[in-house]
Amino acid sequence: MTTKVIHEANLAEVNALSDNSAEFVIRPLFYGYGNTLGNSLRRVLLSSIKGAAITSFSIEGASHEYTAIDGIREDVVDIMLNLKNIRFKSHSDEPIEVSFEVKGKDAGKDGAVLAGDIKLPADLEIGNPDQIICHIDDPNFTLKMRLVVETGRGYLTIDKSGEDRIHTDMIALDAVFTPVLRVRYKVENTRVGQDMNYQQLTLTVDTDGTITPQDAFEEAAAILVNQYTALAGSTKVESAPAPGVETESDDSGLSLPIEELGLSARTTNALINNDIKNVHDLVSLSEVDLKDLKGFGSKALDEVKAKLTELL
Repeated sequence: MTTKVIHEANLAEVNALSDNSAEFVIRPLFYGYGNTLGNSLRRVLLSSIKGAAITSFSIEGASHEYTAIDGIREDVVDIMLNLKNIRFKSHSDEPIEVSFEVKGKDAGKDGAVLAGDIKLPADLEIGNPDQIICHIDDPNFTLKMRLVVETGRGYLTIDKSGEDRIHTDMIALDAVFTPVLRVRYKVENTRVGQDMNYQQLTLTVDTDGTITPQDAFEEAAAILVNQYTALAGSTKVESAPAPGVETESDDSGLSLPIEELGLSARTTNALINNDIKNVHDLVSLSEVDLKDLKGFGSKALDEVKAKLTELL
């Protein structure tokens, strides 16, 4: 007998492609759920994972973003773009202020000032220390900067960043907080036994190095669970383990044959005649499914419910 149970998703494989990229294979999925899960996970991964970014900064000698600073090759607008590309990992939910200075003679090759030159407190890390901030052309010039790094989700506009500035003398930046750089997914048909009516979802996640792809994937799933749980209220929908997936059924009694449950002969025969062979098959059915079984009446239903309560 075939039942339309929406079974649980199963994370079958996690394949690391690099330090900051991983592939997640989910199978088998109820038909149509490849795109349902793939699209929702992709959107949340790209928009809602917590990250950190610079929201405002100041440079000694620059009063606004259109200033040109003697001794620095780039103008302030170029420096703003470079600062937006620095990837941070913050261990604090509060804004963190950082001050640093670099002398021209101490700058790197070709006078480069890098993100790695920023002196960080213990609760802040940089994911791309080789990111260029600017170039110092004058060896006697000293670059002095202040940065404010904040945590958030998604995108912060420059207008909002400007309104919320801790220091009004700083230049506001729009900020992209998400540490997930790219998400791709592919949906394919897959089989369980001879049944081809299942799908496989392959989701590839690339991050900026401040979070692992695994942590980002799990955070996105947790966000979706929280959202849908709040909408579901008290309604519960019975589900079954993913078909063809090994479970701990031997320990929980789910592999126990129907004949060994101690049910009446009439109820046992009704279940067996409907191709229900063990407890696993039985708990995969909802109460409505059980009522629809041929030769299975209300007394048999009450008997099965009492037995499952006793067993599980």
